[in-house]
Amino acid sequence: LPSVNELFCAGSFNSSASPPARIHSAINRKKKKKKKESSQSLLNDRDQSHSNAVRERDKPLTGPYWIFIIQDHGRYDGIQRVFFGGGLRFWLHNLLLLDSLSYLSHGQLSLSLNRMILVDVDDIFVGEKGTRLRKDDVMALLATQQRIQALVPGFKFNLGFSGKYFHHGTAEENLGDDMLLENVDRYPHNYENVTHLQLDMALNKQFAKDHGIPTGSGYSVSPHHSGVYPVHEGLYEAWKRVWNIKVTSTEEYPHLRPARLRRGFIHRNIMVLPRQTCGLFTHTIFIDRYPGGREKLDKSIQGGELFQTIVHNPINIFMTHMSNYGNDRLALYTFESVIKFIQCWTNLRLSSAPPLQLAERYFQLYPEESDPVWGNPCDDLRHQKIWSKNKTCDQLPRFLVIGPQKTGTTALYTFLSIHPAISSNLPSPDTFEEIQFFNGKNYYKGLDWYMSFFPASKNESSRYLFEKSATYFDGELVPRRAHALLPRAKLITILLSPARRAYSWYQHTRVHGDPVANNYSFHSVITASDTAPKPLRDLRNR
Repeated sequence: LPSVNELFCAGSFNSSASPPARIHSAINRKKKKKKKESSQSLLNDRDQSHSNAVRERDKPLTGPYWIFIIQDHGRYDGIQRVFFGGGLRFWLHNLLLLDSLSYLSHGQLSLSLNRMILVDVDDIFVGEKGTRLRKDDVMALLATQQRIQALVPGFKFNLGFSGKYFHHGTAEENLGDDMLLENVDRYPHNYENVTHLQLDMALNKQFAKDHGIPTGSGYSVSPHHSGVYPVHEGLYEAWKRVWNIKVTSTEEYPHLRPARLRRGFIHRNIMVLPRQTCGLFTHTIFIDRYPGGREKLDKSIQGGELFQTIVHNPINIFMTHMSNYGNDRLALYTFESVIKFIQCWTNLRLSSAPPLQLAERYFQLYPEESDPVWGNPCDDLRHQKIWSKNKTCDQLPRFLVIGPQKTGTTALYTFLSIHPAISSNLPSPDTFEEIQFFNGKNYYKGLDWYMSFFPASKNESSRYLFEKSATYFDGELVPRRAHALLPRAKLITILLSPARRAYSWYQHTRVHGDPVANNYSFHSVITASDTAPKPLRDLRNR
């Protein structure tokens, strides 16, 4: 496919593209802004000579492209406004809405103009004969990368490999494999794609050493999303042992759809970044077979889903496949086109960086996403298919005894366990009958660890599994975590006289040698003021 035409920025589109809108009375950016941030508009204002109108030709447009945007300076009532006289179905109108929010809030509601992009190429050696890369495909990949580098500082296609598939194509395709290895220095951020666990990882690492492929990126992805989320602990452990992996990515956390809600998390000191969708898959090889044809692909590029994804996400990681770079080379066309389109119509500043730097930057922007929230794999059909066949949601409890402490929860636990149709969790070597999963450090051990306390039985459907952890009652993180994993579980709590419970707790802490309880009377503890020493206040609050 030809690359995107430079005439984009002159307002001329190919016949399959949506025409740009004619906009009258757009935001007047000549007016001096009160704050510097408010001048950072997304829309690239290229036509000041036509009253800020962006248009393709001098004729009126109808349908979703026709819109009036009027600025009210607020001279009548002192309130500035921007009126949108039409819908927001056209991409340009959405950019103007974002710019309006930035302008009216003097930059307080503005988006940063910095965007980072990483394009992964999954399994560069994997593919059926006749669909793999040839030498001319590799040359096109190198040439496109060089052109994009002039537009996006630091950009390089991030090639993944499974060494055992090397030289499995035709003679011409095997020459393409050789050319990829000859140019490994042109792709310095290679990541290691794994197909099994430690054995295959070790073989793949040896292949990399034998062929001079860089192995220090600390980045890996898992084929078919398996093991990253829902988490397979064996994968994370093998990644650490063999490759010292520090970063990975997935489209599945917390769910594939909606894409705008994808998030990152950190597990076992591996940073998991959200991956975005670019519309290219293993089967999208030829443009005439692309679902919806070239018109749909161009629509995604020219203001559609791919364009909007980059506009709304400061860090974008896209997964592509080897087959997208041979044949009709749809990936080369797609990314070069969308980058040029963005630079033509917006003021966004595009750049790229190695995965580790992207991950560090991501969690600087979103530190609240560091802690994972484990969802129930059986509530998502995709997750259920990705999940191990050896696991079942019948190993999750149907109800929780959540406390509070010193109300008789241990006695209730004992009585319930006597019932033939009710089974409790296995005891913990550290916390006895309580797992204490949702409210402490045990949560970071993952779902596999939690489910190990509920061994599978031949008659799972007839059992009612439960667990008792009295510390859940006052755990701040427990409601969110428990609801994410067990949204339909019943909750059992025991309530009694607060005075009796408090005195029982006080005696409990004394028996266990708590220095505060042993140094203060019960009356001193419960009447402690907010100016009392912190250890005394903490005991009072419990």
